Amino acid sequence: MKIAFIGLGNMGGPMALNLLKAGHTLSAFDLSADACKKFAGEGLPIAKSAADSVADAEVVISMLPASAHVEGLFLGGAGKPGLLESIQAGALVIDSSTIAAATSRKVAEAAAAKGIAMIDAPVSGGTGGAIAGTLTFMVGGETKDLERARPVLEKMGANIFHAGAAGAGQTAKICNNMLLGILMIGTSEALALGVANGLDPKVLSEIMRRSSGGNWALEKYNPMPGVMETAPASKNYAGGFGTDLMLKDLGLAQENATAVRASTPLGGIARNLYAAHSLAGHGALDFSSVLKLFQKP
Repeated sequence: MKIAFIGLGNMGGPMALNLLKAGHTLSAFDLSADACKKFAGEGLPIAKSAADSVADAEVVISMLPASAHVEGLFLGGAGKPGLLESIQAGALVIDSSTIAAATSRKVAEAAAAKGIAMIDAPVSGGTGGAIAGTLTFMVGGETKDLERARPVLEKMGANIFHAGAAGAGQTAKICNNMLLGILMIGTSEALALGVANGLDPKVLSEIMRRSSGGNWALEKYNPMPGVMETAPASKNYAGGFGTDLMLKDLGLAQENATAVRASTPLGGIARNLYAAHSLAGHGALDFSSVLKLFQKP
C-alpha cells in the first residue's frame, strides 16, 4: 500500500520503519527537521510537507502528541487548510495519537463528510514495542474500517482490539494509562521503601514480581536503576515514555471522569504527583523516573 506517516517521534519513527520493512511504500513527515534527518538516515522517504506526504496515499497514519496537534493537522485553523483537504476520498486515516475521545469523534465526523474513513488506534507497548512491532492497538471506529486497517496494524503490533465506535479506542487508552501511572507510582514507592531499609532492589523486585504485588512495571519496566538492563531507568531515564506525556494522559483521564461523573480518586492523585514531578524539572525524563519523588536526596 501507499502509506503516509506523519509524526516521527520515539514511537512513530520505529512504527513507520516497520511498515517500510514490510514492503509498503512510505512517505513520511515531521515538523522536526532532526527527526526527519534521523529516519531518512535509516531509509525512510521524507516528504517536503504533510500535504505532500498524503498525495495519492491509500492510508494516512498520524502519531502526534496531543488533541490540539491532531485537530490542527486534519482540520486546520488560523486560515490554514487542514490535511483532510489534501487526502483523497476513499482513503483510510489511522490516528494512533493519544488524545481526547471527543477530538477523535470530531475529526472522524469531518473525515466522513469528505468520504474519508477514519479510526482512532492509540497504542500501548512503549518504544520497545514500537521497535519490535509488538504494540497493542486499541481501536475505535467502524468494523469495516478496522478490517481495512488490520493488514497495516499487524505490521506494527501483536494485539489489535476493537473497543467500539469512534473515540472508544481513546477511552480504552486513557483507562489503561491511568492504571499504568498508578501502578508505576505504587511500584516506585514500594521499592524506595525497601531500599531505605537496606534491601537489594533486585532481590525485592523479584520477590514482589513473583508475589501478589506483581505487575507490568516489575515485569517489563522496573523504575529502579540497575535492576533491569533494558528499562529506561538503567539509561538515566532517557527515551521511553516521557513524564509530561504521562501527565497529559492522566489529565485526559480526569477530564473524561469529570465529563461522565466517574470517581477516579487514585487517578487524580497520580496526576498531581506527576505534575509535581514535572514541575521539579523531570518532564522530559521517562515516566518511571517518578521514583525520584520517593528517594532520599
